[in-house]
Amino acid sequence: MTNTTDSTSSSYDTASYDTDSSGTAPFGTAFPDLDGALRLPGDDGFEAACAGYQRATVHRPGCVVSARSTADVRAAVNHAAAHGLHVSAQVSGHGLTTALDGGVLVDLRGLTRVEVDPARRTARVEGGATWQHVLDVVTPHGLAPLSGSSPRVGAVPYTLGGGVGLLGRRYGYAADHVRALEVVTPDGALRRVTSTSESALERELFWALRGGGAGGGVVTAMEIDLVEVSEVYGGSLYVDVAAAGDVLERWRRWTTSVPNEVTSGVAMLVFPDVPGVPAALRGRHVAQLQICVATGGAEGLRSGTGARGGDELRGIEGMRSVERLCEAVPVLRDTLCTRPFSDSGAIFDEPDQPHAYRSRAAMLRSLDPGALARLPAAVGPAAPVMCVAGLRHLGGAFARSPRVAGAIGHREANYLVSVLSPVAPTSEATDAEVAALHADVLTPFASETLGANLSFSFGPSTPDEVRSAFTPATADLLVRLRERIDPSGAVLANHTLPMR
Repeated sequence: MTNTTDSTSSSYDTASYDTDSSGTAPFGTAFPDLDGALRLPGDDGFEAACAGYQRATVHRPGCVVSARSTADVRAAVNHAAAHGLHVSAQVSGHGLTTALDGGVLVDLRGLTRVEVDPARRTARVEGGATWQHVLDVVTPHGLAPLSGSSPRVGAVPYTLGGGVGLLGRRYGYAADHVRALEVVTPDGALRRVTSTSESALERELFWALRGGGAGGGVVTAMEIDLVEVSEVYGGSLYVDVAAAGDVLERWRRWTTSVPNEVTSGVAMLVFPDVPGVPAALRGRHVAQLQICVATGGAEGLRSGTGARGGDELRGIEGMRSVERLCEAVPVLRDTLCTRPFSDSGAIFDEPDQPHAYRSRAAMLRSLDPGALARLPAAVGPAAPVMCVAGLRHLGGAFARSPRVAGAIGHREANYLVSVLSPVAPTSEATDAEVAALHADVLTPFASETLGANLSFSFGPSTPDEVRSAFTPATADLLVRLRERIDPSGAVLANHTLPMR
């Protein structure tokens, strides 16, 4: 769950721990039977385990347990509880916002096993697997997970946050397709929680973890549904904003008529004029229109042959809608093509090098054309710090009520808006400068804002901002559940929603 106690009111001490007579933390002999490894400050691999993709925030634990088994995770959680320490877990660290200062960090990167059942169209995914691990196993069977734009992100934490994926308007949030979760709770117990668990507490945990985030336990595996998608039509259209200042409005109007098979977004940024950047984009203010169409069988469209089912026909309609967008904007670069879903990471083509950044994001009822018209100037070449403005088209299956309820908030949102900037040490921009700019960028969207989206928010958030990601009733339920399973706030969550 997203909620966790504020560290200032917790009985857990994030910066100190019991020591022996030499003043050394008692970690060296605390884990005699690990399948993985214990890493202390100064040990080989300690810094690499602490540093995730997000470098603006870095864990500084008293020790790292590089887990190779569920037993290792339980040992780490039990040790933290016995010594009054915080514990947290990390996979890729893309969304890291709240870091440990002391305590125990569970490095889950050794838990990457993925098992697929093609007949049932399901997969069991261990807690340290990235979406690339999942894609490598399931796509040879003509199946796809409801993964996101980057295959390098941890599959489990992405899903616990809700999961706004490439096939989302067709199939909905990734969290809605979770069948079971295996979680080590703060008491050290390993629980397999489902919607039909005998224990009411475990049924509540299943509800809360699917969309409420990972606080309150360390999830070691999940069982998910897969969909029958082997290929998609997708890629990006790069548009020069100087030549089409209303490109965002053109995209907005286009989204009002596309079928649910089309999921799309926009990234707007000024590309640096440096080697390595494609020549057509270098030094330009660009809107990257990112598109994924669940084709249901693109071969029929290309060849003009073959029987066409409903999914395929809707996929063809989606591809034709993309053709209309191509005709409506001046394109600098076009990477659209039919590609195997195993290559879906190339659609958004996001950076793969770790760096430091902050961002804020909001869920919107609609996109106000006036606010949209102000966005290019706010994040363009004249912006005081570098910005990447992001838009995602929601609606479709995102808005449907799932078979089994979860904690996802604001399903009625039709769009998501985000703004991201690099900060020190990647750039010279300070957190304060970036926070002020991001507030200015998002203010014009306030009248249509339903609340925050925490999966796209990387940086300090107030308790009210965290609460706004959920309905008031859901936020209260998350707090009450956390008070029952983790009253001292031992498991450090990424976003803080204080207990009462």
